[in-house]
Amino acid sequence: MVIMSPEPLLQLRDISKSFGAVRALRSGQLELRAGEIHALAGENGAGKSTLMNIVDGILQPDAGEILIDGQPVSVDSPAVAQGLGIGFVHQEIALCPEISVAENIFMARTAQSRRRLMEGHALVTAAQEVLAPLAYIDPRLPAGALSISQQQLVEIAKALTLNCRILIFDEPTAALTEHEAQKLFSIMRDLAARGIGIIYISHRMAEIFENCQRVTVMRDGQHVMTADTSDVTPADVVNAMVGRKLDTLYPPKLSGPRQAEILRVENASGHCFRDVSFSVYRGEILGFGGLIGAGRTEIARGITRLEGDAKACVHLEGEPVTLRDYADCISKGVVYLSEDRKGDGVFLDLSIAANVSALDLRRVAGRFGVIDKRREAGMAQEIGETLRLKAASMAHRVASLSGGNQQKVALAKLLAVHPRLIFLDEPTRGVDVGAKAEIHAILRNLAEQGVGIVVISSEMPELIGLCDRVLVVSEGYLTGELSGEDLTEKNIMTLAAPGAGAGKRT
Repeated sequence: MVIMSPEPLLQLRDISKSFGAVRALRSGQLELRAGEIHALAGENGAGKSTLMNIVDGILQPDAGEILIDGQPVSVDSPAVAQGLGIGFVHQEIALCPEISVAENIFMARTAQSRRRLMEGHALVTAAQEVLAPLAYIDPRLPAGALSISQQQLVEIAKALTLNCRILIFDEPTAALTEHEAQKLFSIMRDLAARGIGIIYISHRMAEIFENCQRVTVMRDGQHVMTADTSDVTPADVVNAMVGRKLDTLYPPKLSGPRQAEILRVENASGHCFRDVSFSVYRGEILGFGGLIGAGRTEIARGITRLEGDAKACVHLEGEPVTLRDYADCISKGVVYLSEDRKGDGVFLDLSIAANVSALDLRRVAGRFGVIDKRREAGMAQEIGETLRLKAASMAHRVASLSGGNQQKVALAKLLAVHPRLIFLDEPTRGVDVGAKAEIHAILRNLAEQGVGIVVISSEMPELIGLCDRVLVVSEGYLTGELSGEDLTEKNIMTLAAPGAGAGKRT
């Protein structure tokens, strides 16, 4: 049982912060008790990360006060924050890919030490002990060789090595499997039982209400509400986040008879999947469910020729096609949206307009093949308006946008080539609840316009609420198809369990 101290461990009073003319924080307030897991919720751009970056010394406030144990403190840098017992697991992974997992985990501790060299064997052993409660990851591997999920676990392990009294988690489960997330929650509860105060930033209401004692909601840079989770509902929190009543996250599903076939894949096989056959029909949203690592992403990337040497018989609108590479896929109207938005989905340092035109520059080329900037901006503006992209100018860098708007730019880049079929891998990962509802509505609208939509998602509510049919993948095999009343979390998990595809192997 977690026993919270009635006295605040951390207090943030009227924190404000501006970046030029943009006021990111107007009245940031939060109170954290020792032994408490306290959720911090809000849409992207609400000021959550800015507030936590001030706590961690990455940013300095324009006004306001930070108190620890009732005493005012000045957090001038992350090193000062660490000295005050503050640890931060950032949403964005910041590992050094060329060095080992063990060296990444103990980098901060080594930097504080006067010893110039790290003892290899002792370091590996210590890293194994830290990682053991989370997952088996070989600490000798270079961090760049790990999956996104494993890299996130290493980031968490780094924070656990610090002697923290205050621990901040920013969307830590966005890249984790359900099993990995449950391990993390168990560790969080153990830490809270030892008197550590935890600030937990998440868009996932189920996680907040399962693990947190209180929730603070921010909107437009201001404190809106703090309440015990036992006294409010998820709907109360969502409504406070968006400032309006959000009736549903999911638009109505396809009704009526099945329409014409857009895509048919027969006997697709690659290094992570075998004998996969399925069809996508006009007007529907088809989902792919299963555990991370089951082969869902590899199927999509194999069909779109982005990975491996997958082989398949592919028909588009009844006609057999040969897809030699991704450029060939684009020319035939088949495109893929990566789960790694910042790594593969958008060019963060380029403008919105340059991103939108990136897949086919011929559409915005002027005389002698030179990019017509006015035509490029006009195309981006037109597509951006259909997606309700929020940006003052198409010349703005994508890095300056919220997560939800970055995802809309990634989608706009695909729509610029007028696709017939879109594979979307984790399309709402790290996106706030309001933007998530907008993206769901956009996908349904595209489906109704005749675009084939295939969604890969690790979020059960998204698969069940958004998709008309769900194909479940286990260990590289399709193990079943679910729709209607059969489309339940229990049935998805049963078909996704390891061994569920054993009978399909030859």
